[in-house]
Amino acid sequence: MDMRTRIAAGLKDAMKNKEADRLSTLRLINAAIKDMDIARRAEDGDTAVTDDDVLQILGRMVKQRKESARAYDEGGRIDLAERERAEIEVIEEFLPKQLNDAEVAKAIDTAIAQAGASSIRDMGKVMAALKAKYTGQMDFGSVGPMVKDRLG
Repeated sequence: MDMRTRIAAGLKDAMKNKEADRLSTLRLINAAIKDMDIARRAEDGDTAVTDDDVLQILGRMVKQRKESARAYDEGGRIDLAERERAEIEVIEEFLPKQLNDAEVAKAIDTAIAQAGASSIRDMGKVMAALKAKYTGQMDFGSVGPMVKDRLG
């Protein structure tokens, strides 16, 4: 089942079960996907949004909400921070399982070996290989420095 179908099914279930918070989050996801659809149509004519694109959208949405929750916590707005975290939980249902630290380290080592990377100049190749294989499964913001340390 592709990502759009899973999200649409989740949306229908949330409507049937009258889960307002879940429904609003799923509608936000749908809107983000449709925005990308429209942008793609304007650029390329008729290039459909793929599951990888949806995973990138979801990853970006989680990252935004984590940053917002952190800002709300710092500002003493615990209620808003909790709402952001609830949205994160809904979004993460559609993301693949996140890799743990050991799995991330192994994936980095494998990508370095496959790319034949030997210096920091090869970091782009390694990151591209990781993004191609592990989109939605790791936080590339924290992976970048790890790759840099291994190559540097």
